[in-house]
Amino acid sequence: MKTDIEIARESQLKNIKEIAKTVGINQEELIPYGKFMAKVPLSEMNENKIANSNLILVTSITPTKAGIGKTTVSIGLALGLNKIGKNAIVALREPSLGPCFGMKGGAAGGGYAQVLPMENINLHFTGDFHAITSAHNTLSALFDNYIYQNRANENGIKEILWKRVLDVNDRSLRYINTGLRGSANGIPQESGFDITPASEIMAILCLATDIDDLRRRIENILLGYRYDGSMFTVKDLGVAGAITVLLKDALNPNLVQTTENTAAFIHGGPFANIAHGCNSVIATKMAMTYGDYVITEAGFGADLGAEKFFDIKCRKSGLQPKLTVVVATAQGLKMHGGVALDEIKQKNVDGIKKGLLNLAKHVENLKSFGQSIVIAFNKYATDDVEELAIVEQYCKDNNIGFAVNNAFTEGGEGAINLANVVVKAIENNPSNKLSFPYEDTATIEQKIEAVAHKIYGANNIEFSHLAKKKLTLLKNTDMELFPVCIAKTQYSFSADANAYGVAKDFTITINDIVINRGAEFIVAIAGDIMRMPGLPKVPQATKIDLVNGLVEGLS
Repeated sequence: MKTDIEIARESQLKNIKEIAKTVGINQEELIPYGKFMAKVPLSEMNENKIANSNLILVTSITPTKAGIGKTTVSIGLALGLNKIGKNAIVALREPSLGPCFGMKGGAAGGGYAQVLPMENINLHFTGDFHAITSAHNTLSALFDNYIYQNRANENGIKEILWKRVLDVNDRSLRYINTGLRGSANGIPQESGFDITPASEIMAILCLATDIDDLRRRIENILLGYRYDGSMFTVKDLGVAGAITVLLKDALNPNLVQTTENTAAFIHGGPFANIAHGCNSVIATKMAMTYGDYVITEAGFGADLGAEKFFDIKCRKSGLQPKLTVVVATAQGLKMHGGVALDEIKQKNVDGIKKGLLNLAKHVENLKSFGQSIVIAFNKYATDDVEELAIVEQYCKDNNIGFAVNNAFTEGGEGAINLANVVVKAIENNPSNKLSFPYEDTATIEQKIEAVAHKIYGANNIEFSHLAKKKLTLLKNTDMELFPVCIAKTQYSFSADANAYGVAKDFTITINDIVINRGAEFIVAIAGDIMRMPGLPKVPQATKIDLVNGLVEGLS
């Protein structure tokens, strides 16, 4: 089969104005970025139309390091729905340059289920990530300047919470010293970099409802604490307007197209293992304005992305998905069934059966949120018919919708069965009212414990001395009402990346607390999770090149 980039190049792209016209977007209001990409202004959103759209979440079992294929399934489902005569739009996150040049090489779908132009989407796209990086680091510089200028008076800063970000996997920047070589260069201090998807400004952009809400949230960002113990925010710094200016264009969602020339919105990109893992509320609502069915994806397994989609994005925006699609693969199930990683492409019926426990735990969790569920078996060429039949029988025995997804090799035709199963499930159960594992009024500790116990299955939750210290700062403040975002490994229900299947009798240790006062959620760092990833031994960057004017190596 041809590579993703070969398929992308051979796809006949339509002018983005034609794509807009097919779903009813006013072509004159588009903000074009060349022929095939455009931003859609927020004025084109319609709340009345949003209420009539069917929102579908795509999540997955706990993934392998190669992933499970949620993006391919998400795009494929949109293609399949359009094939059966439905008006469907997919709304996804933007890829980060860090993984593109690190482990993954690209994140715009795969095979004949891609969003295009894939080279642009995977690389600089419309500059949203750069705008977020610039806004974050401009704020860092302005805050450092304030600290320097007020170093000898009562307005000085005692504790600094704000770091810097970069959209590169660079482990060397996790911990750094700044302000060295004399007072003219600032005040010596320990600092560090997170990757841009972990920036609070990324989260703010993805949760903001309009430009005024964006500015309000930016004003509320907690930068540090004064010597008298009071909070110091961006509003105190007086630069919220300047930071908003840097983000005013990035706030508008991006319109592109699929390999079959259907509309797609790509906007925002927080990771689900270190952030909240969902595309922007604005892009989702814009898609729902123009699509009768809207498919969106939450990062990594359902214990991370889906939990945060419900507990943060839906809780704050009022979105109510009609259905959740859980993606499973034979390789993923076998990994969770105890099969060695170098053998998961080989037939192993017993491994599939044991791996179903991981799927069952995710299904149980999603039902606790009040969701109707369909299982999408993402088929690979190495998959065995007998293994597939075991998964199908499990779904039949548990009264869960099931379909095989072949969109990677067949495009929309390969997802028609999935599309029909999804439509039937929605029509049979048109209303899904979300339930949450905790109330807004619970303490932050109780919220963390609720997710760890109910979603992960942890026995105990321990808080480090540092985490306890940070939690005391939240007492008797409006921040106690925020939801929590637990940062942990994506490869296990526990904080141990090697505990496959369904981890039992384990303790989750919260090592740190990050206060995202502007984004309005609290990040709890579990285990040894890093907010700045490192590069693998052989980065994907070694395969990326420009050959005869064409980008090679993105996959």
